[in-house]
Amino acid sequence: MTPIAAHKINLCSQGIALKALFSGYLTVVAIGYIMAMVQIQFTHGMADGKMGLSVDDIVYSYHGKRSGSVIETKLNGSMKLMTSEQNRLKIINWIHKGANEKAFYDTGIREIMNNSCIKCHNEATNLPIPDFTIFENVAARAKTDTGASFSSLARVSHIHLFGIAFIFMFVGLIFSLAAGVPKYLKATVIVIPYVFLVLDITSWWLTKLNPNFAWLTIIGGSMMGLSFIFMWVVSMYEMWVMPRIHSDDRDALQDE
Repeated sequence: MTPIAAHKINLCSQGIALKALFSGYLTVVAIGYIMAMVQIQFTHGMADGKMGLSVDDIVYSYHGKRSGSVIETKLNGSMKLMTSEQNRLKIINWIHKGANEKAFYDTGIREIMNNSCIKCHNEATNLPIPDFTIFENVAARAKTDTGASFSSLARVSHIHLFGIAFIFMFVGLIFSLAAGVPKYLKATVIVIPYVFLVLDITSWWLTKLNPNFAWLTIIGGSMMGLSFIFMWVVSMYEMWVMPRIHSDDRDALQDE
């Protein structure tokens, strides 16, 4: 009886169904990652009024722009295009004059916000943004901008820690079956996202207290992105390109 050869566990040698499953997941996650980068550009990348994520954007988002209010910072940054220049300056002028409630209604600020802000800033949208149908919420954001609140940091931190950790667990699991990467390099690349995810989240809190820590946010996010790209490219290569070049009888799980 001819002995049956043991099936080696690596990406190159898997069947078409498993490769399709892995590739579908990696493709969707990659698109999600790109969408996350676009979303960051619109939420944080415009904090200083300019396109592109910078250290100032990180500082204004988490530490705040202590020389002005939250509304003023947003109107000069990510919300700049949401209303006309005339209305924008009118709101900022109202803030500089003390953000008085009577003036809020008498000078037409309420009407401007109804036309430009309320479509998103209302309770019915269930978005994590203040409800501007209530004057007290507007007045609170007309005070000095101290950046993200500790409660919002806690909420976003736990969501990111759970969600991103799960994403990298499955990306890392697929990548762990790549036989063409030295074992210590493979282990390092798999661990990097978790290390820099913790660094990234920690940097938000540190930047809230001291703007000099803003660099850590960019470093943490960049390292997670680079490790994701490396794992994605290597995994796709070993599944679809390598089999066209040569077979692979190594066992990735045994570090062969």
